Order: sequence, then C-alpha cells, then structure tokens
Amino acid sequence: MNYADFLERKRIIDSPTGLSEVPSLHSSLFDFQRDIVAWALRRGRAAIFADCGLGKTLMQLEWARHVPGDVLILAPLAVGQQTQHEAESFGIDAAYRRTDDRKPGITITNYELLDRFDVRRFAGIVLDESSILKAHDGIMRNKIIESFQGTPFRLACTATPAPNDYMELGNHAEFIGTMTRAEMLSMFFVHDGGETQKWRLKGHAQRDFWRWLCSWAVMLKKPSDLGYDDSRFTLPELVMHEVCVKVEEPTTGFLFPVEASSLLERLQARRDTAEERVKHCAAIVNSTKWPFIVWCNLNDEGDRLIRAIPGAVEIRGSDSPDEKERAMLAFTRGDIRVLVTKPSIAGFGMNWQHCPNEAFVGLSDSYEQFYQAVRRCWRFGQERSVNVYVVFAETEGAVLANIRRKEQDAEKMAEEMIEHMHNLNEAALHGAIARDKAEYTRAVVETKGWTAHLADCVDVTREIAEASVDFTVYSPPFASLYTYSNSDRDMGNCKSSEQFMEHYRYLVRDLLRVTRPGRLLSFHCMNLPTSKTMHGYIGIRDFRGELIKMHEDEGWIYHSEVCIWKDPVTAMQRTKALGLLWKQLRKDSSMSRQGIADYLVTMRKPGENEAFIAHTPEDYPVERWQKIASPVWSDINPSDTLQHRSAREHADERHIAPLQLEVVRRAMELWSNPSDLVYSPFMGIGTEGYVAITMGRRFIGAELKKSYWEQACANLKMATTEQQGLFA
Repeated sequence: MNYADFLERKRIIDSPTGLSEVPSLHSSLFDFQRDIVAWALRRGRAAIFADCGLGKTLMQLEWARHVPGDVLILAPLAVGQQTQHEAESFGIDAAYRRTDDRKPGITITNYELLDRFDVRRFAGIVLDESSILKAHDGIMRNKIIESFQGTPFRLACTATPAPNDYMELGNHAEFIGTMTRAEMLSMFFVHDGGETQKWRLKGHAQRDFWRWLCSWAVMLKKPSDLGYDDSRFTLPELVMHEVCVKVEEPTTGFLFPVEASSLLERLQARRDTAEERVKHCAAIVNSTKWPFIVWCNLNDEGDRLIRAIPGAVEIRGSDSPDEKERAMLAFTRGDIRVLVTKPSIAGFGMNWQHCPNEAFVGLSDSYEQFYQAVRRCWRFGQERSVNVYVVFAETEGAVLANIRRKEQDAEKMAEEMIEHMHNLNEAALHGAIARDKAEYTRAVVETKGWTAHLADCVDVTREIAEASVDFTVYSPPFASLYTYSNSDRDMGNCKSSEQFMEHYRYLVRDLLRVTRPGRLLSFHCMNLPTSKTMHGYIGIRDFRGELIKMHEDEGWIYHSEVCIWKDPVTAMQRTKALGLLWKQLRKDSSMSRQGIADYLVTMRKPGENEAFIAHTPEDYPVERWQKIASPVWSDINPSDTLQHRSAREHADERHIAPLQLEVVRRAMELWSNPSDLVYSPFMGIGTEGYVAITMGRRFIGAELKKSYWEQACANLKMATTEQQGLFA
C-alpha cells in the first residue's frame, strides 16, 4: 500500500450501511421521531439517546419493522412484555418470547434469556435500555458485543448515556461497530489529572469527537434540542420532599450520634437508623390511597417496609426472574398499590405514569440509579405532579449533597453534549459525517546552516538525497500516548498501536535509504504503561523492543542503548500510577513496580563508515568516556530542555515530553563530526537542531504542527546567534 492510500484509510469515515430508501413510516410517529427513525434506518447501525417518555419504544419498534429480516429486541425484565403491549397498540407485529421458536419477524426477549436464542439468524438487533453496556468489563457487555458484531442492523436505545462517562459512550461505539472503546480513547482522549482512569478530550479533538459521535448517535432531552416543537412534551411538576430523621440513639462505636464522613460510615448509619426511616416513610405512604413506589437500599429496609405498609409487595434480588416480572407487571396493571424494591432491580425501562408518588427510604451514591428510578414515574405522558420523598437520617452525612452535585454535573455535561450535537444534527440526520480532513500545508525556512520544514516527515525524508545524512536523532511519538494534532499525518493520532507501527514503518524504511553506510540513528523512547481501561490489564508494554524490532526488520543493525534514570517519586506524583504508590505496599505489593526509565536506542546502517569520527584525549578524556560508556545515565537533569510553553495550544496536551539537551549533546558528540548533516524527522520545537547548530553541525528538521515549527525556527535562529558568538 502506498503512503497516500494509507492516509486515506486512516481517516475516520463511518458511512451509512442501512437502507438506501426509507419507506413510509408509521403515522403515529411525531415529526422528530419520524426523522430519527429514518436516519437510523439509513445508517443501519445507530444509537438513540432520548430521554424518558420521548417514545424510544415506538421508534425502536418502527425501526425493527423495516429491517429486511428477523429482528431481536433485548429488554430488561418486564419491559419486554410492556414492549409487546405497545407494539400491539400501534398495530406492529412483535412477540415476546422466552425461547427461540425461530418464528420470523420481531422477537422480544430479556437480556437474561439471550443464551436461549440463535443470534446468527437475526438481521437486526435492538438494545432497549442499552445503558446495560455501562459495565465496560462486564460479562453481559462482552457477550452482547461479541454476539452481534456480525449483525448488519444494530440499534442501541437509552435515556441516560451518562454524558460524562466516556467509557459508556465507548461501549456503545463498540456495539455499533464504528470504533472500539480503546480506539476511541486513543484517538480523542488523554489521561487527565495524573489519574490513569480519568480521561479528558484532547483540546484539538473536541469538534472531531462530537462530529464522530453525531455520525452514529443522536441525543435529546426534549424535541427542541433538535429544533422541533416541545408543546406536546411538557413534563409535569416534580416536587422533591426532603425528610430528615432526627437520631437520638448513639452511632455504633460511639457514645452519641455522629455524622458519617465515609462510605463505610454512611452504610453503618443507614443500618443504625433503618427503623426510624422506615417509620417516617410508612407514615407518608399509608396516608394516601394513591399508588406508591418505595425504593430501598438494604434488604433490612425492605423487610421493615413490608411489615409497616399494609398490602405492599416487595421485589428482592433473590426472587426469580419470573417472580420479579410478575410483580412489576402487576404494579403496572394496578393490582398492587405499593411496590417496594431497589433501583438496581426495577429502576430501568418501566413506564409507570399511573403512579405519581415515590419515596426513597435509602440512597446509594449512584446518581444514575436515583435519576432512573425517579424517571419511572416523572416522564412525558405523566398527567399529575410527581412527589418524590427522600427519607434520610441526619447521621448519613453528605449522601444527598453528593447526589445533588452529581445531578448538577450530569445536567451540565448533558447540556454541553446536546449543544455540540445540536449544531451538527442536521448533517447527522441526513447522512454520514466524516472527520474533517486537516488542511495540509507546507512551508520551509532555509539558511546556510539549517533547514526547517513545516511538513509531514515521511514526505520530507523521501525528498532527501540517498546516503546524505550523517546522524539522525529524535524522539518519536509514543504510539498514541500523546497526540499533537488532528492531522491524519500525525503518527500519534492513531486508533491503535498497530496503526501507529504501520504508519511509523514508512519513515523507518526511508531513513535507512538517506543515511550514509556505517552511520547511526538514535531514537529516544520509553516503555509504555497499560491500563485496565485501554488494554484490559495493568502492566508494561515493551514499546522500546517493538521499535528495535521494526528497525531490524527494515535492515538496521541494533547498535547500542543507554538507560536514562528518572525519579520514581516525580513519576508517582504526576501519574498516580498504582504500582508506584506507597500505600499499595500495605495493600498488596504484588502490584508494586519500579518507575519507567527513558532509553536512547541507537541503530546502525550496514556498511563501512568512510568518514571516521575520531576523538583526541584532550577533547574526550577517559573520565568522560567512562561516564558516557555507562549503560545507565543517572545524571541527566530532566529540566534541561528548551522552553516549550509558547508552543502549547489551547490545552491540547498536558506536556509535550521534550528531549533533554544533554542527552542530544552526548549522542551528537560521540557519533558525529563537525559540519556533519544531522536530521530530526520529529523536530518539535527544535531541540536536536539547537544542539546541532551550537556544536557546529548542519541540520535538517521536519515538523507537522505549525506552532511547534514556528517556535523551532525561533530556537534555531537563537542557536545560530549563539554559535556565531562562540566563534566570533
């Protein structure tokens, strides 16, 4: 494959694979529902993130009705039968089944029953309440993605794709088939705050990310988010009642009541106050004849509520799926007035608009569970005001404040997500969106002693004359650990380590051609940490070894290497890596490890060097040689770098990992002669060129990012002035 073809293939293009022509859709659909269904059918594989009550069930049924072939709809317990009833009301032929009778058409079943079905026979799959994918390393998540990776039509529907939970978005993307979660993180995100489990959108990648997301997903909390009329979708009033229970009895382990400050203390406070909280809740529920859902958090709370509320029915985790389903449907029909259960059991998918009252007698710290539970009743279609009673003990501490804070965070993130998607939505609903192709412009500054190219280093290297470079030194992109631009030509801008290596190989091959026989190339690198999120395990990737092998495969000889010591305390403070934390020694030191060093690896081109690099005892004393010959350089000052702040753009990266000047000086002094031609294909802000010029060498550099190139030119000019001053 030539380089142009590789770059074209590297672009993020996820075109529609669905129907070329969409037939007339159901007359009951609202305008926004009709447009979303048509878009999803054209796309073939899509996600609908629509808030509770906006008609996801009808949209997914209508989508399934037009898929050419049999369709399977997976739904939570009881939601499957509810979906069948809704299909019947709209005249759509769909049947709820517990086993695979291989009947054609639309089959509805529960996630728990997936193993009973031959998934290979279905042309389409619908995930109702697809937030089940949230557990990114969960058994069900993996089973769903693996089972349907070959299904041509795929639709994911949920009200709450936690907008600040990029793992969940990545799981949806992987189910849809547009990109794996690991690819998404590599392409658009960096670790933030030093914590490897926290991810932040790269500054330059934000628009690209939202455009990519809009190519396969649509999100709305109300029709006007997409420019439609809201008049038929006005939510009723939500009235929150905070019931704080005074505590007279001492907290376990104390002489008096103490407010909880940790998760364990909050759990103990809930256990200590279960009787008082249940008493207050029961008084509220028993004072009305209206339907009521009481959400609990502990089994003991459920036991007490059943005894305190006449006629209440509890759904427990130990109940069989059939028992849970029967109770939920009985509550839906009105056969049960008061339902007692946990949000984790019945908080997803059910439509209980007939019930205007909810009570939480116990809260976990999960905002998503709280939100989903409230939305079972407070949703579009509810005709009465909804009362939500939160009964908590004064000793429970900040649990309610935590829920409020998470609610504010989620609302803010959802608004930002919708704002981004709103501006792109028209294109998203009418066809594919590809990532903008970054404009590629070239420029060059050439002086007597140096040349600096604003260009793709692969292009520049191909233009350099054969066997003309005396020494090459650089720090390549560390796979996708840092991504410096949104250009497809940026080697760090890759979706996988395999794609990076494929891209890098184009350069390595040509570097051999332009190097003089017997001369050297040095690259600076480090081994890379792996993470549970990206790779499925915590460990170290032998990136250094991979680079050495690639060079050897392309004809280079592995010449030497030096290990550059780095302070593990500094690394720990910056990365918060589990293996470097002192507290990990007390927990389980089998996960403790040493810090990750840097390396300067040197490769040699086969052949005889015709221009000897000779040193005298005066310019290279034995004491210096003994230091340089050491396999470990422990005296490199990590701060000995060119100023780089001026080359940073709008929070693109946390740092640009510049190579220390002394490392380059030592390599250049040992392996090049004055007036030799030194090349850096990843010039950055000009570190290698600065050293080369001040040491009397000629220099050629290539840099893709304009702000870095401009700073490099300034630094090279400064080096020229300093070098001229030395020899004036």
